[in-house]
Amino acid sequence: MTPQFPQQTAPCAPPTRRISRQPLVSRFVLICCCLLVTAPVMAATPATPANSSVMLEELTSTELRSRIEHGATTVLVPIGGVEQSGPYIALGKHNVRAGLLARQIAQKLGNTMVAPVVSYVPEGSIAPPAGHMRYAGTISIPPAVFEAVLEAIAASLRQHGFRDIIFLGDHGGYQKNEQNVANKLNLAWAKASALHDARAYALSGYYDITQSTYIAELHKRGYSSAEIGLHAGMADAALMLATQPSMVRSDAMAHGSKPGVADGVRGDATRATAELGQIGIKLQVDSSVAAIRQLLQRNQ
Repeated sequence: MTPQFPQQTAPCAPPTRRISRQPLVSRFVLICCCLLVTAPVMAATPATPANSSVMLEELTSTELRSRIEHGATTVLVPIGGVEQSGPYIALGKHNVRAGLLARQIAQKLGNTMVAPVVSYVPEGSIAPPAGHMRYAGTISIPPAVFEAVLEAIAASLRQHGFRDIIFLGDHGGYQKNEQNVANKLNLAWAKASALHDARAYALSGYYDITQSTYIAELHKRGYSSAEIGLHAGMADAALMLATQPSMVRSDAMAHGSKPGVADGVRGDATRATAELGQIGIKLQVDSSVAAIRQLLQRNQ
């Protein structure tokens, strides 16, 4: 439809002030043509397919079956935990970090899937409460229950065709439990199948590097052991800022009191930054990828 424009009615208006319809109509037609040309192109832009995810729970059963049949027979089992980390770091830090880092590791490895994060882990005695259980929000299960859960998870994954099942524990308290389960499963599976069709691994290096190489890197930058801390200190906060900054109450920490052992904190997170955390995240991801590749090559 051609737009209608009001006629110039002032008798004294000079001829040069009259509105010309032709340029306006031309522009209108040009704009419409551009929209018609570009609309199909914009609609045709492909989105990232949902079935390209490395996260098992984001796929359908048939999509996962196809991935396994095409060689994705390695699966990571990230293990987190729900525990207090003082007043400035949220309770789910281990769950978030384990899930996000497992995703990055799987993407770098290729042909690797990531199982849902195991969120319930041993955190100490419930009655009477000990350790982190003395603080609101911590959830603890008995070590035997935890090991049974890991066994069932690994057995389920093996049943579906995964051949290399790797535990990635983000918390130090259950590292031995992971190894116990891996040893038990490998013994049982070796007896059940002469072909050694599957193996379980406890990748302790994933956690250990945050207690060794990462700490050394922070020391090189002038931070003391007291500041870096053993729990909910600068190292913990920095790793969290690098993965999910909303889980660190940075503003409250900057203006609030400095927590201590009585508050469930061992360290000083005040100077933590995402940049410092990225150092640790890169170390964890890169070293885990290298270690897993070595394990897989060794057992081919």
